[in-house]
Amino acid sequence: MARQEEISQIIVTAQQMRDIEARIFAAGMPVAALMEKVAGLIARRIQDIYPNVRQGDRGTGGQGKDKVKRVGILVGPGHNGGDALVVARELHFCGYDIKIYSSFSKLKELTSQHLQYAQSLGIPCYESIEQLSDCDLLIDGLFGFGLQRTLQDAIANTINQINSWSKLIVSIDLPSGLHTDTGEVLGTAISATQTFCLGLWKLGLLQDHALEYVGKAELIDFDIPLADVQAVVGTNRIHRITQTTALSTLPLPRPAVTHKYKEGHLLLICGSRRYSGGAILSGLGARVSGVGMLSIAVPESLKPLLVAQLPEALIIGCPETQTGAIASKQLPENTDLSSFDAIACGPGLTRDATPIVQQVLESDRPLILDADGLNILAQMGTIPTLHKRKAVTILTPHAGEFKRLFPDISDPMKDRVRAVREAALHCGAIVLLKGARTAIANSQNSVWINPESTPALARGGSGDVLTGVLGGLLAQAKSKDISVEEIVATAAWWHSQAGILAAGERTELGVDAFTLTNYFIPVLASVEKLFPHSR
Repeated sequence: MARQEEISQIIVTAQQMRDIEARIFAAGMPVAALMEKVAGLIARRIQDIYPNVRQGDRGTGGQGKDKVKRVGILVGPGHNGGDALVVARELHFCGYDIKIYSSFSKLKELTSQHLQYAQSLGIPCYESIEQLSDCDLLIDGLFGFGLQRTLQDAIANTINQINSWSKLIVSIDLPSGLHTDTGEVLGTAISATQTFCLGLWKLGLLQDHALEYVGKAELIDFDIPLADVQAVVGTNRIHRITQTTALSTLPLPRPAVTHKYKEGHLLLICGSRRYSGGAILSGLGARVSGVGMLSIAVPESLKPLLVAQLPEALIIGCPETQTGAIASKQLPENTDLSSFDAIACGPGLTRDATPIVQQVLESDRPLILDADGLNILAQMGTIPTLHKRKAVTILTPHAGEFKRLFPDISDPMKDRVRAVREAALHCGAIVLLKGARTAIANSQNSVWINPESTPALARGGSGDVLTGVLGGLLAQAKSKDISVEEIVATAAWWHSQAGILAAGERTELGVDAFTLTNYFIPVLASVEKLFPHSR
């Protein structure tokens, strides 16, 4: 794997970043030299995104870039402020009109030296934020990673005033006021247009709390030695799911000689008279996964509907209760659970289908539980027994289902990564916690985070589609050297990318779950290596 790709996949906590920097400095890298390098990279990136307005030149730059003339630099007391001051100096030399805001009475020595030099160049420095109100762009260097105290009084008022201006803001490393690990807003925080994350992705930037403050996030790679990163983060790391890793897990290209049974057989157990759509949508999700064979067990009354919607699937009609749920503990006699490569159970079942969930839990097949499958599991109180299953179990809750499953575990609304880690350790399953930044954990303490999504997916049935896609990919991986965690991560990434593509064409209001299923294959269509010439 290329170094740049591996670096892009690593997410660190504040303490891990401190430890990595300590190794770099202990090896002989001067702090001042690193600051110069990092700030130089930031300055060049700012010039690319926000070109300088020359005299008599107004409007936007090429390719829709925002042109700016006057840049305000927000300087904090630490090295984040020093970074900002080096950026100020470099932009000043490139012809930008620079103003500095610095209201802290005590600065770190290196930051103080950079401020002194900036002033010697004639760059004005102010203690009142009002003096920067006429700037086109603000560079936020108030606080870097590691902030833990709540911002109050004058600095909180300053940040609130800055946000009220609705200006273009670039934050260095992360928006000032965010907790580096949880993304929690510590009183108040800069609402950035763009965040340049330095060296390695900080965990807080990928937590749901932070999303409305981060803007567009971009990694500034300043060549941290991989050996130092690996020595600190170890093997049980937090992974950022990337396009490269997701695509490498897809079952493409297929072998030149194969057949439908080699490409996996998935059993979906889903649907009820009241929630027939759950069966259809999860079936459509499985269809787009490319699984070789698809069987769907539904209440007998739904069988004609499923045959009409998914003619290629084998529809298994099951006895049903008076309420229209699957009734019996056993599927029809000719249905052998061991003949399937994976089972996905839950969408649209209703809680009346408890016996069938008990049956699949006793099977030796890889199992995905979603929706009512999770609600039934929570009612049964048998979550700790998942450790005893002979095959992998994958749980895919949203926050409400998560709280029902794990009432004694950390609140997922406060720290999703901590919560999903604790849940996976508690039950022995792989847990996928849905959200704006879906988090996945296994019982070995590793975590995967999906860095992109869209609120367009906040629609009924979207999760059913994900269950089908995940089930289909899991069934196809039976003989491949791919970890189950990588398959789960790929399904989450593919699902969100389909939503992003659909929202780009139809707006965030136009992506119902049925429409979503039509965008999975177009996500892949632009990746040429996945579509080799016929052999």
